[in-house]
Amino acid sequence: MIPGIAHRVLPAFHGRLKDELTFPLSWERAGTDDFAAWRAAARARAGEALLEPPGPGTTPFDPVTYDAYSARSYTGRTVEFALSRHARARGSLLVPHGAGPFPAVLLLHDHGAEFAIGREKTVRPRSRPERLARANAWVERYYDGRFIGDDLAARGYAVLAVDTLGWGDRGPLAHEDQQALAANLFQLGTSLAGLTAHEDMRAAAFLASLPEVDERRVGALGFSMGAYRAWQLSALSDGVRAAAAVCWMTGLKDMMVPGNNTLRGQSAYFMLHPGLHRHLDIPDVASLAAPKPALFHSGALDALFPAAGVAAAYAKLRTVWESQGAGDRLTTTVWPDTGHTFTRAMQHAVHAWLDTWLRAG
Repeated sequence: MIPGIAHRVLPAFHGRLKDELTFPLSWERAGTDDFAAWRAAARARAGEALLEPPGPGTTPFDPVTYDAYSARSYTGRTVEFALSRHARARGSLLVPHGAGPFPAVLLLHDHGAEFAIGREKTVRPRSRPERLARANAWVERYYDGRFIGDDLAARGYAVLAVDTLGWGDRGPLAHEDQQALAANLFQLGTSLAGLTAHEDMRAAAFLASLPEVDERRVGALGFSMGAYRAWQLSALSDGVRAAAAVCWMTGLKDMMVPGNNTLRGQSAYFMLHPGLHRHLDIPDVASLAAPKPALFHSGALDALFPAAGVAAAYAKLRTVWESQGAGDRLTTTVWPDTGHTFTRAMQHAVHAWLDTWLRAG
């Protein structure tokens, strides 16, 4: 019998392919004590995998403000700026009352197959009231009923949330069209994941450029796909000084198992960099952020990320941070009785962590 497709979408020889992945560029296999040289080489390889060539020169942000409102302790406004050399995008910007510059957090929204809203998953849509009911339902389901951006602004952080391509004002994308979008970008010489990564770096740079923001205290925070983007951003960008990731960390081999949601394709394309895992495992890429402060939270009951994969990834991260004498800058936590959600208790822990590494400088 000729082997074909096993477990519906995995090739029957998937085990052999996994065995061939030895991640030769990982820190543990680097064969050097020169961490800076390793990080430069690994980051360069990761950059190649993004398939997003740099544009000619630096595109001005050219920001425009469309509306503004005042809350009890902060001001909110909608800003539009050049997110890339290709496109402009709108974001929700919250700035605390008082004298700045303030510490700042770039909020990276989740996926969840909910495309009608993007940044509204993290910042209350005061300028788009027609989206409020949908946003309220979303934060009740995944964020314990709280808009995490509004909470951070009330705590003294400048906050920016921007729609990813396919969401909110840049969509909505139909779930079944994700693979077509990704395929068409591949045809055009780039990738959906690479484009998303570059746009996140650009959004962080825009946030840091604002006069109200202390560019030395800019962090990133995300849940689910937003968590992946948060640690990826810290790994690829020196401008982000700390990142908190909730419910997205594992090893590749532990994730690529029958029944895992990643095998369905679709949303995976926002986090798929062609050929990267021939060189680096998922926690290897995240380790490029070391020795910067990093927080990873996971839920023990999260069906998307099996416990063994989370534990192995955390151990790998720990080895890297401790090798640089920065073990105190890495927080890895598994929350018992918690699934794929960003609970209020987890939010309080993130607040305290951000206060330590960003607000306190």
